[in-house]
Amino acid sequence: MQAATRSTFTGTDPDQLSEILSTAKSPISVTALDNKPVSFRCNFLSAGAIGVAECSYEGTIAAKRETQGEKLTIFLPTQGNAIFSYPKKSIESVPGFATLLEGDPTTRTLLVGPRNHLALFIDKAKIVGSLTHMLERTIRGKIDVHPYVDLTSSAGLTLLHLAKQLYRGLGDDGALRQSPLALASLCDAVTFLILENCEHRYSDQLARTALAPAPRHVKRAIDFMHEHVSSTISLRDIATAANVSIRTLQQGFRQFRNTTPMAHLHELRLVAAHNELCDPYSTSTVSQVAAKWGFSHLGRFAAEYRKRFGHLPSQASKA
Repeated sequence: MQAATRSTFTGTDPDQLSEILSTAKSPISVTALDNKPVSFRCNFLSAGAIGVAECSYEGTIAAKRETQGEKLTIFLPTQGNAIFSYPKKSIESVPGFATLLEGDPTTRTLLVGPRNHLALFIDKAKIVGSLTHMLERTIRGKIDVHPYVDLTSSAGLTLLHLAKQLYRGLGDDGALRQSPLALASLCDAVTFLILENCEHRYSDQLARTALAPAPRHVKRAIDFMHEHVSSTISLRDIATAANVSIRTLQQGFRQFRNTTPMAHLHELRLVAAHNELCDPYSTSTVSQVAAKWGFSHLGRFAAEYRKRFGHLPSQASKA
């Protein structure tokens, strides 16, 4: 977990606000509607894969996200409305409901002040990684999470409570700044709360995984993969270790893991490579790590690694 950082911005210039809200990969353009005065105050706190902000705005602001963002944003408004317009739908952010956005490019965002909200920002790579772990297979692409959570519901109240804890804990004298394990646990709690309580593309699969434990031969196969993750093993080797036919093994993985045995092995090797690249005591190069875990084509390894973890192997953090 990276060290916590804090940035506070106040102003009246839409261009300054545009710069504040943009990232290098996902710029956001901001204008004052009808050229009327606007003002803003934003306090951003971040640590690793998660960030939290308290923002207030006066006036009516129009904004547009130009490209796909890399974070899931959760708005927890206490005052004022915001409307996020997309080519085929609009999502409104109003008090009483959390609004979840996957960072899609917008046709326009309209923010009507006075507007106050707390916001959470979670790297989509962390969301995908957690979901991959839960389903025990590689997940790629959008999660398609339902955009609304009722803040009076049990899940909504818990989400709001966690967001406030993160905001307080990452402040100047916050306890989470000196407690990286506690911070990591809170970040995981937010991520799993969303995945387990909000409707999304993989909700049914998560429910089936929870209700249908894998049969013994699938568990034996997975144990064998863990034991030989850095060895050259074939589908036949895995089936033999599980004491079933290849066909039965494949059916078991399709039914109970929604993947194939070799795809599951591939995922284990990607995670093993990631863990070694992030190990602060490891001196191995990217090419050495790739070869160790069975990836013979370095370019393909880099592309698959980036899809899985959100960055290139050379950018793996050893913090």
